[in-house]
Amino acid sequence: MSGDISRIEPRSGAAFELAEGAVLEVVDLEGGQVSDLLAYNAKDCREMISNGRTFDYEETIKLTAGNTLWSNRSNPMLDIVHDDTGMHDFLLTPCSKATFRHFYPDKPVHRGCFGNLAAALEPWGIEEDDIPCAFNVFMNVPVDGNSGKLSVEPPVSQAGDTLRLRARMDLVIGLTACSAYASNGGTFKPIGYRVE
Repeated sequence: MSGDISRIEPRSGAAFELAEGAVLEVVDLEGGQVSDLLAYNAKDCREMISNGRTFDYEETIKLTAGNTLWSNRSNPMLDIVHDDTGMHDFLLTPCSKATFRHFYPDKPVHRGCFGNLAAALEPWGIEEDDIPCAFNVFMNVPVDGNSGKLSVEPPVSQAGDTLRLRARMDLVIGLTACSAYASNGGTFKPIGYRVE
């Protein structure tokens, strides 16, 4: 990949446009850090990434290289072209103030990835109610095969691990360095990204 790595500081977010055919590389700079990723059709932001459509068309919840992330209108948005970890989540919604009150009642309330994404995406007219379930890069959410119970475990990603996705349409991307304690093994680190 060419170009400098942009840095998303711990517990913050960013948004930017990604042209059709371009490749987005998400980098876990220090290891053990999750990044929530959203994608919208740059020409009509009512079309957005959909976990339900993706699970349906890809026939798996374990998404990795060779899989595609689909929109709510059943159009391909992003192809996963490289994956160092093979461990990501598309079941859980971005953490929010309500998440912190529910799961971390003894911790300070943070606006979380939901608030960070809403603020970063506001220039494109994307509002809080337009934020779907994010593709949680590097997040480790095992599902028990018998009970279906979910757990949130520390990421397995190491420093320098990357996920690369190729845009199938012109997109607006929202990206974070996740703010939730359990998702990141109790620590908060930066996330890197660059566009080819």
